Parts: sequence; C-alpha cells; structure tokens
Amino acid sequence: MNVMGKKAVVFGGTSGIGLAVCLKLEALGASVVAVSRDPAKHGIPDTLETAAVNVCDAGAVEAFLAAQGPIDILVNSATGGTRAIGPFAEMEMDGFKNSFDKLWGYANVVRHGAGNMAADGTIVLVSGTPARRGKPGLSALSAVGGAVEALVRAVAPEIAPIRLNVISPGFIDTPMVNLTGAERVAHYEKLTRDHAIPRAGTADEVADAILFAIQNDFVTGTTIDVDGGWLLA
Repeated sequence: MNVMGKKAVVFGGTSGIGLAVCLKLEALGASVVAVSRDPAKHGIPDTLETAAVNVCDAGAVEAFLAAQGPIDILVNSATGGTRAIGPFAEMEMDGFKNSFDKLWGYANVVRHGAGNMAADGTIVLVSGTPARRGKPGLSALSAVGGAVEALVRAVAPEIAPIRLNVISPGFIDTPMVNLTGAERVAHYEKLTRDHAIPRAGTADEVADAILFAIQNDFVTGTTIDVDGGWLLA
C-alpha cells in the first residue's frame, strides 16, 4: 500500500506508539485522525486532526467509524483502561477483569471498522510480548494479549481482502510509565537486562513495524514481534 492520500484512523493516537504512527503516516502523505478518550490532555501538533472516542463505548465507536468511512488504514493501540500488574494469586479479580477492556475496545474497533473500510484496507492492532512469553506479575497482560492475537487469527480470514495484523512490542519507553530521570533509566535497565538488546524500545521502533504491516500487502493474520529479544531470554 502506498499511503499517500489514504485515510487513516488511529485509536490511541495522541500518545506513545499511536502518536508515533500518526506522525509517520502524516509525513508520508496520509490523511490522519488521531483518536483517544481525551485528546486535549496531550500536547500534540496542531496539524494533526483529533477526535474524542472511548473504544469501550461500542455505540460511539460505531457512529464515529461510520462517519469516517471509507477508511484505508485503521490502527488501534489504545489500552482501553487500567491494566492489572502483580502476582496472580494476590490480584484483585476486578483488576484482572478490567484489563480485558483492551480486548473489548479492539473488538469494537475491528467489528465496526471492517464495515467502513476500503476493499483493500488494512487494520493493525497492538498486543504485547507477555502474550508470547509470560513473566511473573504479568498474567493479566499475557491473557489479554493472547486473546487479542487469537482474535486476529480468527477474524482475518473472515474480513479478507481487508488485512488484519497485530504488532507485539516488548518493554517500550512511552508516557505510560510516569517515572523520570535516573529512576526511569533504572526501571527499564532492570526490566531488560537479560534481553539480547538490553534496553527499552522506542515508540518509533514499534511504529515502524506497524507501518510495515500497513504497507506490505502480502501480510495478514500474523503477529510481528518488536521485543528486543524478550522471546530469546
């Protein structure tokens, strides 16, 4: 796909990985709408069109995507809400359940997006390496990410020729982590010290993988890992 002149909608597009995708698509000549629950709280460029939609509100997602169609490129990197971290046996089950808001948000976007896509359109979701190889304390992320990747494999054949793929990042340095300075550096060093590439990834590095999934017309129903060697550790 040549993205020049294409219509792109990016949920979770006002921060982190989603914003990096928006900026790259815009630089390549696409018409981009960055969507999040509250775009006003993010310092994003004035050139970027924004919209406020909660991915967990199925009715709002349906109405928004119908008004945007036909869409060539649809990306969802929105978490959907809070995510539970910690030992499974000690975890509040409400927190575990709330982590699945990410899955419900993705399901809403794919279900209502597919009907408003161009025939050669493409959809990309974002899961996470815990879905591929879990670590202690990440059971909720593992379960949700695994569900997202299973959803992609199941739905991709149903919506073809629209393509559907998922990117699986490892530890990525984004605004979701609110630490600063030396504390932030130490946090990521501890998390990645046993990885083949012992550092956190960047939002741009994940966005490049998303662009690959968008632009390569021979890729669908697959998971692309961008994890610095997490799976090898």
